Amino acid sequence: MTQSPHRSILAVSLAMTIAGCAETASLLEPAKIGSYALKQDAPLSASLPPRIYVANESTNDVSVIDATTFQPIGTIPSLNHSTHDLAVSRDGRRLYASNLASGRVSVIDTVKRETIASIYTGERCHVVALSNDDSQLWVANIGENTISIIDTKTFRILGTIPVGKGPTGLTFSHDGRFAFVSGQGDKTVGVVDTATHQVIKTIPVGANPHFMVVSRDGHVWGVNTGQNDIYVLDSETHEKVGTFIVGDKPQQIAFAFKGTSGSIAYVTVGSLNKVIGLGGDPSNLKIVDEIAVGEGPNGIWSNQEGTRLFVAHDKGNEIRVIDTGTGQTIATVPVGRKPIRVVVSR
Repeated sequence: MTQSPHRSILAVSLAMTIAGCAETASLLEPAKIGSYALKQDAPLSASLPPRIYVANESTNDVSVIDATTFQPIGTIPSLNHSTHDLAVSRDGRRLYASNLASGRVSVIDTVKRETIASIYTGERCHVVALSNDDSQLWVANIGENTISIIDTKTFRILGTIPVGKGPTGLTFSHDGRFAFVSGQGDKTVGVVDTATHQVIKTIPVGANPHFMVVSRDGHVWGVNTGQNDIYVLDSETHEKVGTFIVGDKPQQIAFAFKGTSGSIAYVTVGSLNKVIGLGGDPSNLKIVDEIAVGEGPNGIWSNQEGTRLFVAHDKGNEIRVIDTGTGQTIATVPVGRKPIRVVVSR
């Protein structure tokens, strides 16, 4: 263990799981975060049909929807409070949900459709992201300015990494070498070397940065919810290469296609009740599509083919399924109160 603010430290809190008690946490060793090549080699389950999962913050649960018929299947209680963000494993069998008010991550068995573990990570745990080989879950704790790392086999916390103030967004580069952490308090994105667990650079991006995601070509995209714009980072040089004003309260981003055009970055803009589609070079972005949606668009996800968008509305308490070719809503599904995040299994 070290006292350096940029070194990994031994986790002081033990993970108490529903499935069993935690043992003494071990020193966080440099981790091999799997690449996308490893992810593609991993066996995928052909027996599990694709499902849409929605985190409902005010009802503390997760809605489950058939991703083919768009019919509701059920609701899974998170057994915690303020269910906020989701990450689904690549085989579709595990779902991880952060719970802001509880400071805990709920581990959900998607086959049984029940919460099987609850892991305390820190005050106001906000977002979660799986490493590219699904071996680790990284959790951003706003109240403690840390990232917790959970072993997804044992559900034990391997360690914590000090980061900037108020971490609210989290994603990995395609090659798994870097994690990018947005900090609303610092107005920056911190770049974490996943081998050494050190913050190697901070990038000023704008007021109140939150959600981040990696595009198909490897750029890191993020939203500044405190302003009215999005930003784009080069994942290799760690420089900001683009920004664009989309409107007040941009929330989340997903990538999809419109006919032969794409990949297009679709951004939910809460103040406009629209999804704004951005295309072009990251350094010279332009609006190529605008889709009117319901009240309070927040979470957004696309299907694998990039022909459908799934949009969560935190005021309308519904999911809308949008055909990107026509821009029309083809299904509307009621969910719990204040849906924040939507993800879809393969």
